[in-house]
Amino acid sequence: MTQQQLESQTAATLAVVEAFNEAFNRHDVAAIMRAMTDDCVFEGTGPTPDGQRFQGQEAVRAVWEGLFSSSPQAHFETEDIFAHGDRCVGRWIYTWVDGDGNPGRLRGVDVFTVRDGKVA
Repeated sequence: MTQQQLESQTAATLAVVEAFNEAFNRHDVAAIMRAMTDDCVFEGTGPTPDGQRFQGQEAVRAVWEGLFSSSPQAHFETEDIFAHGDRCVGRWIYTWVDGDGNPGRLRGVDVFTVRDGKVA
């Protein structure tokens, strides 16, 4: 791969992830899933100690639907994002309000692989 091809792939990866993040903050599950490959994988941090792995459109869709129904004010703010080729890392702050009206805040990191213009 030439340097120019790598730079083009990196720019495309960032664009895909940024569009995914925008759909996420709109809570637009249909748009999120259109931005993901059929064999997509999401690895959550819970339950401890190793979290849980969800694979495929149906399983990942269920995670997002559950998140947004249990936390309708969920919002992710990207603090830092960078990409190289088909890989992207984003550091974020997740904020929400629980059922009792108490605000919550958590920092984390997402690691993305982009394949064929979609989050894998």
